[in-house]
Amino acid sequence: MMLVGLTGGIGSGKTTVAKMFMELGVPVFIADTEAKRLMKSSKVIRRKLIQLFGEEAYVDSVLNKPFIASKIFNDKEMLKKMNAIVHPKVGKRFKKWVQKQDAPYVISEVAILFENGSYKNYDSIIIVTAPEKERIKRVLKRDDTSENKIKAIMRNQWPDEDKIKHSNYLIQNNTLEDTLKQVESLHKKLLKESIKF
Repeated sequence: MMLVGLTGGIGSGKTTVAKMFMELGVPVFIADTEAKRLMKSSKVIRRKLIQLFGEEAYVDSVLNKPFIASKIFNDKEMLKKMNAIVHPKVGKRFKKWVQKQDAPYVISEVAILFENGSYKNYDSIIIVTAPEKERIKRVLKRDDTSENKIKAIMRNQWPDEDKIKHSNYLIQNNTLEDTLKQVESLHKKLLKESIKF
């Protein structure tokens, strides 16, 4: 089975692309969803996050997202430490999940695929891009946030040019119709490529 990593900067539309692959019958693992679930349910992660951020990391056993966001907002080191706690566990879940799948290839959607070094674990990588202005517009519409916060997240992510250099395939997400055509075409290529695995 071929393992495909799907990534892209904030607001690029990687989740939209992931859903398009799902509709084509491809099993997709959403790392961000799993990370959020583990931050709620794992006692080990909870203990380590409290050690890192202090008691305020959880309020009444619920992850204090605004507090944590404020801590990692402009602190790359804190962000790195938090990712080092959460992402190895997400990686283990992904490996277990893969064993249960029966498909020519599977996709793992990971926002920080390059930043956390896990891109080395995939047979093929897809990068989703979109113009920066469009990305900011999408995130402002989707989340309760500010342009400054979005730009801070962008600064913590690799620039698209660097991601493209390390990727096998590029999807330019400008219009839904065009993106779907790119996904369908890429699906055919990946099915052919997966025969080797």
